[in-house]
Amino acid sequence: MKHIFVLRVGHRKRRDPRVSTHVALAARAFGAEEMFFSGDKDPELVEKISKAVTNWGGEFKVQYVRSWKAFLNTWKSRGKSVHLTMYGVSACDTIEEIRLIDRDLLIIVGGQKVPRELYDLADWNVSVTNQPHSEVSALAVFLHMLNEGKEFEYKFKGAKIIVLPSARGKKVMESVL
Repeated sequence: MKHIFVLRVGHRKRRDPRVSTHVALAARAFGAEEMFFSGDKDPELVEKISKAVTNWGGEFKVQYVRSWKAFLNTWKSRGKSVHLTMYGVSACDTIEEIRLIDRDLLIIVGGQKVPRELYDLADWNVSVTNQPHSEVSALAVFLHMLNEGKEFEYKFKGAKIIVLPSARGKKVMESVL
């Protein structure tokens, strides 16, 4: 696949700011290039992630889209889409097929109850488990599987803060730009 993107459907500014922030952070850390979100317009969400990227490096972006449906319909000319849902086919049974696509990949996670129509529009409806769980955990597990655990190898250009692996305690290095 060429590039990975995430679409967060149904963000609610009053209820979901922390979860949507975590979706964006997980998307970035596990290799996505950009997160789009629908629902409530939320400049604070965009600003929080922009600050994280400034400190931790990389070029990850967050962008609001007014209509998830219009966005997804437009996306179809660009790439394929995976909707993460506990009701989907096991990621273990679909991951190899998804890895083989040669187009951009959009991973969709819900916020509020996902409209039935999304299940029909997505190219795949995939689960990482058939038990209740969060969209953050589903995204992280799926991206980990998709990228075969290579997230520890990612380098984030321009990082001001770098974590040094340590068996005990915290080792953080501040880079000098």
